[in-house]
Amino acid sequence: MRIAIMGSGGVGGYVGGRLAAAGADVTFIARGAHLAAIREKGLRVTSTLGDVALRPAQAHDDPAAVGPVDLVIFAVKLYDTEAAAAAIAPLIGPQTGVVTFQNGVDAPEILARVLGAAHVIGGVAKIAAVVAEPGVIRHTGTMAAFVFGEPDGAKSTRVEALAEACAAAALDHEVSADIWRDIWNKMAFLATFAGVTALMRRPIGQIREDPETRAMLRAGLEEALAVARAKGIGLPDEFVATTLAHCDRLPFEMKSSMLQDLERGRRLELPWLSGTIARLGGELGVATPTHAFITTALKLHVDGRG
Repeated sequence: MRIAIMGSGGVGGYVGGRLAAAGADVTFIARGAHLAAIREKGLRVTSTLGDVALRPAQAHDDPAAVGPVDLVIFAVKLYDTEAAAAAIAPLIGPQTGVVTFQNGVDAPEILARVLGAAHVIGGVAKIAAVVAEPGVIRHTGTMAAFVFGEPDGAKSTRVEALAEACAAAALDHEVSADIWRDIWNKMAFLATFAGVTALMRRPIGQIREDPETRAMLRAGLEEALAVARAKGIGLPDEFVATTLAHCDRLPFEMKSSMLQDLERGRRLELPWLSGTIARLGGELGVATPTHAFITTALKLHVDGRG
């Protein structure tokens, strides 16, 4: 099974590194200093679940140099989705699957429009990982779980092959019969968590312990749940309660990646998180004042300081 990693940052680098270390034929699509480091020194993954030192590692900046593969793991930032989808056309053969381990809910539809719906596999990555330095992926915490499945819930040989590769690499994984529910379950949490922490410039611990800011956190979750249900997504009645309980178990100083991007002056995924909740709420007649406020308050930061 030939696998290409499009977006070899925290998520893609972690998954690709684990798969390659277990013997899978993996090629990383990267650029700049990260690409140079992978080519020269290989790829390292540091993790409490066990480190990986992958040397040599296959890496290119041009998908055309790789050619058609069996599977593409697609893990670019949301604002790069359309351009990156067009760029991977040389990787796509008649049976190639493209599994998106991105945030938000828009990526599968964008990939379907650019590459064709038959190639798209939905996915959810539950992990905190970053490029610590060129060629080095740092996984923080102990959570590293991956959910994936065909958008129509059907079983397929390509999803089974990915599951087998994950099992061989000891990657915590699940094949989903309702991947849209899993995608929206993460979206409803992440849009709220990212939006509130970025808006307040504070870690989750401070937000959950203050009654008024906790109420805002709850309101964001309730709005996202209402939008999901208006879309026909069957999130459970206890979603808000269980998600708040999950927030209570997170490390006190934990920040969303969007807050970290904001602090570093980088582009934000805001339009595809709270922005999408607010937009869909407007289209579906669901009130989303919390997400609308977050979207407006952070709007001028979306393009970063560059």
